[in-house]
Amino acid sequence: MQIQQLLDALIFAISFWTAWQLRASEDIMNLLNLVAVDPFESYFLLYVVLIPGGPLVLEAQGFYDRPWLAPRRTTFWLLFKGCFFTTLGLIIAMFFLHHGLARSVPVLFGFISFGFILLKEELLRLGMQSKFARSQLQRRFILVGTEEETERMRKELKRRPEEGMVVLAELNLNNRPVGDLAQLLHEHSVNGVILNARHNYFEQVEQAIKTCELEGVDVWLIADFFKTQISRTTFDEFHGRPLLVFSTTPGASWQSVIKQVIDFTGALLFLTFIGSWLFILIGLVVKLTSPGPILFRQKRCGLNGQPFTILKFRTMETNAEQRKAELAAMNEMSGPVFKIKNDPRITPIGRFLRKFSLDELPQFFNVLRGEMSLVGPRPLPVDEVRRFDDLAHRRRLSVKPGLTCLWQVAGRNEVSDFRDWVRLDLEYIDNWSLWLDLKIMWRTVPVVFLGSGAR
Repeated sequence: MQIQQLLDALIFAISFWTAWQLRASEDIMNLLNLVAVDPFESYFLLYVVLIPGGPLVLEAQGFYDRPWLAPRRTTFWLLFKGCFFTTLGLIIAMFFLHHGLARSVPVLFGFISFGFILLKEELLRLGMQSKFARSQLQRRFILVGTEEETERMRKELKRRPEEGMVVLAELNLNNRPVGDLAQLLHEHSVNGVILNARHNYFEQVEQAIKTCELEGVDVWLIADFFKTQISRTTFDEFHGRPLLVFSTTPGASWQSVIKQVIDFTGALLFLTFIGSWLFILIGLVVKLTSPGPILFRQKRCGLNGQPFTILKFRTMETNAEQRKAELAAMNEMSGPVFKIKNDPRITPIGRFLRKFSLDELPQFFNVLRGEMSLVGPRPLPVDEVRRFDDLAHRRRLSVKPGLTCLWQVAGRNEVSDFRDWVRLDLEYIDNWSLWLDLKIMWRTVPVVFLGSGAR
């Protein structure tokens, strides 16, 4: 994988240089009537950041986790996302480094890098399909486990011939002693042993691992001892001891780091260039049209249920919380959430602000403070979270809340069952990716401008 990353880093470097050369060409500038660009040396810092950054973005997309002969559509899609995010990162870096690079250069870079890497992958595919390459890359294994488990593993390996894994022998722990494994290792020249056994075979598994240690053979232990439904299992180390981690939330990755960068950058840019004058305008309108404070503050549950103070432009009368009890019978949302379509507590200007989601704009400060994200499940008031009647609903608290999410862009005004709301939030958590965040943000724009905002 490291060789692949080095090759791709070189390709990204060549692609950027090629893009600049095309844009700096006198023939192209004369043909399209373009102005001259700065010399290539002035972009050295940007160039240095790009070379390691491109492969890291590809790694975050799982590009290097594919089998050698993965389907072309898989390679195409992962590479497209990687080049897209690399180009987006290049544009952001240009902004912060105050580079006046021509706008066409990053676009050209994205297309050229995609084409060059795709060409490299096709050449590698041709090489891998040769008999010599197949013989060199083929990995030979012995399966160890119960009859049922080894049969299932054998079928799974047959369904994935592109991985180049071949089973040369099997050891059924039901009718053969684990001591026979040493003999099988001597008879077959294998690269490793795949172990799959339930907890009642732990003693035999330990003996098999020790045998492979003495023989210098790798062991792959399939650790599915516990039947989990949605947890993702990762391996770690705890003070020198092997550790299995069961997690239901997206793990730490380059995608999650980029998400935090986008959150902070997006909130900062909005508050600097748009929020500064828009907040003054909306604040004056709220203050002049109804008595009370401009901002509404309320305790909401954040990451893992940690309370934080959410900020909104006030859209209701100052006694709204006191009147909530008398309006409880009008609640249109099942479950612990309180929602009314024509809430009598909302002020006239508040109805307009809610229609276009303008009341939510101060939450960019919450994003800047790290309490919220641009995309994530909407935070609920602390008292509503305490009334959850299903513990599974609390899993929506396992990620940072956001300004918008799937529920926001999937007909939120039509959702009347809190279970549907939670289902959409959990669907987001279970399928999270940076690409999904970008799609949700893109779909949020028309929702806001068409006025299908929150009630």
